[in-house]
Amino acid sequence: MPSKTSPGGEPSRPIRSWVRSSPGTHVWLAVIAITSLVIALSPDGLETYLLHRNSSNLHQLSHHPVRALLASAFWIEDPADLLLYAVLFEVLHAPVERWLGTAKWLFTVATAHIAATLISQQVVLVAIRLHDVPRSMAHVVDIGVSYGLAASAGILAYRLPRPWRWFYLAGVIAFFVVPLVMDRTYTDLGHAISLAIGLACYPLTRGEKSFAPEQGPGAH
Repeated sequence: MPSKTSPGGEPSRPIRSWVRSSPGTHVWLAVIAITSLVIALSPDGLETYLLHRNSSNLHQLSHHPVRALLASAFWIEDPADLLLYAVLFEVLHAPVERWLGTAKWLFTVATAHIAATLISQQVVLVAIRLHDVPRSMAHVVDIGVSYGLAASAGILAYRLPRPWRWFYLAGVIAFFVVPLVMDRTYTDLGHAISLAIGLACYPLTRGEKSFAPEQGPGAH
């Protein structure tokens, strides 16, 4: 799988060119479409089994850590949300992969997915031991691709020129931090961690161009 795509593309085949310019994004999205179809066609009992088996909750992490971390990135709980996720993949993942290359993009989203999952589930474990939440929280369905999306949303800020970068950052931070402050769920914590990891991956963007040239000594 190539890490970068030539800038020329295929003008006569824009869809094919778009997909080939961000292969990791579209392979990931295709797998999610398949698993969503499986969920949609499954009876209730099988659907529940598949969602729990592929969760990255405490139970699965303690028994099958590698499988839990990997599989949970390829399922969404409600197949009806597939179209929304497809739009988010095209808006967030595809531009970042096309900009940084597949290897850097994958490193960013994988690091965020793993770190946010492990940290947020550790918080759940502590809360269970302190009797702040029921023990059943160790078995909740914890799947989805939102941690990776949050990471891409973070690193994408460096693709924008100033001053638009600051408006974008303010909006993204508010989008992920306000729910954390208001609701304080472990998922909201995972989103905030993923966003922070995306922002912390700034060194990966060095040498890459923003959408427009920046002026001044602080330009990247």
